[in-house]
Amino acid sequence: MKFRIIAFLMLLSAGMVQAQEIKWMTMNEALKAQKKHPKKIFMDAYTTWCGPCKLLDRNTFANKDVVKYVNEHYYAVKFNAEGPEKIEYKDMTFTNPNYDASRTGRNGTHQFASAMRISGYPTIVFFAEDGDLIAPIVGYRTPEQLEIFLKMFANDDHKKLTSQAAFSEYRENFVGKFKN
Repeated sequence: MKFRIIAFLMLLSAGMVQAQEIKWMTMNEALKAQKKHPKKIFMDAYTTWCGPCKLLDRNTFANKDVVKYVNEHYYAVKFNAEGPEKIEYKDMTFTNPNYDASRTGRNGTHQFASAMRISGYPTIVFFAEDGDLIAPIVGYRTPEQLEIFLKMFANDDHKKLTSQAAFSEYRENFVGKFKN
């Protein structure tokens, strides 16, 4: 009997650990999911050689508040901006013709990364429920720094912010709840 209880608790705790991860998908999967159930997309554009990208995974995307919020409000996409993935977006096909599987470190820039105006890594790109680009946010963010963007785009508050002054006021009055 004790063994069954211990086994049950181990399975339960394994499920809890798994539930604390962002549910990543490809861009094609997210765009397909949007057609069935419209939801915004949160895309992590990273590269394999990028140190801040790895910190973002370890420190920010593992944070329980970030995980819960992203999984609830977004389709989360993990996109290697120098990888070989083929993406179908807005009736266009994006590839990486300069990708070289034998290279380590830097590789060719994916056409989709260029189209989304990704200028550095990591970049978090937000898309509307219809797949339209909202904005790319360049650079590493802590959970507390990311929270304002997650909530601003999820709630469509960005549509009311028509100037830098309006965004500055929004940021000044924003009360975050995420903890490190």
